[in-house]
Amino acid sequence: MNAEQAVDAINGVFGRHDGYRALHAKGTLCKGSFTASPEAASITRAGHMLGEPVAATVRFSNGSGNPKHPDYAPDPRGLAVKFYLPDDSRTDIVAVSTPRFPTRTPEGFMELMQAQKAPWKLPLFFARHPEALKVLPVAAPTLRPPASYAVIRYHGLHAFKWIATDGTERYVRYTWVPLQEGGRRQRDSDYLQQELRERLEAGPIRFRLELQVAMPGDPVDDPSAAWPDNRWRVDAGTLEVTGLETDRETGGDVLVFDPTRLTDGIELSDDPVLRFRPDAYSVSVARRT
Repeated sequence: MNAEQAVDAINGVFGRHDGYRALHAKGTLCKGSFTASPEAASITRAGHMLGEPVAATVRFSNGSGNPKHPDYAPDPRGLAVKFYLPDDSRTDIVAVSTPRFPTRTPEGFMELMQAQKAPWKLPLFFARHPEALKVLPVAAPTLRPPASYAVIRYHGLHAFKWIATDGTERYVRYTWVPLQEGGRRQRDSDYLQQELRERLEAGPIRFRLELQVAMPGDPVDDPSAAWPDNRWRVDAGTLEVTGLETDRETGGDVLVFDPTRLTDGIELSDDPVLRFRPDAYSVSVARRT
């Protein structure tokens, strides 16, 4: 399956909406900063992990490809962060509320999309992709409508190789851990967007970047597979979201959050879903514009 076919499959489920992303079509852009911890600097030489605050663009979103999808509907939620490094380059982290990807491959995910249009295909899908049956019990609770974008744990899903200044290499996965509570009880079609704006008017929103570090033998090329809970976890720093971002995605500005946009000190794993993403984003961007 190529990227055009993949985006066609997604559009087949949610419809094609000019000017919007194929997935995570409904979202809110914010601005803020990220400050790395000393522990992060000890395991990567990446420029945004050395301890000095760096500016960030943040997008909270719903997973659906329909921009009119109501906030109260079951859906994965997203948190995408673009970091602006000291050398004027950029790097991104893309995370969602579901802790594991439903399939091992992009082809499997597209089969899942197609099965959603024709539920009678689901038994065949699960027979072909038994890993999805293991993911379903942990993913289903995260699809419930949350009280706020600000109180969700967001998972990076993919493994990345972090390289320290001494050349030591470790594979890690990302989790954004919320540092606030609360939310809205009354839930209308845009309650998450409204609550986010109200919360930011009252003060910053903060998340801690937590790393789970792989041990030898842990699968680093399978986003559907969990690592044991007892793996080393590192507090890598704090993201502070300070307000709405109104200067981006206006006019001809097209903003893309791509987890394969990396910087020195961080490298891709051999995860096929991760490596498929940039081609799919390119097709989505072309259709947005």
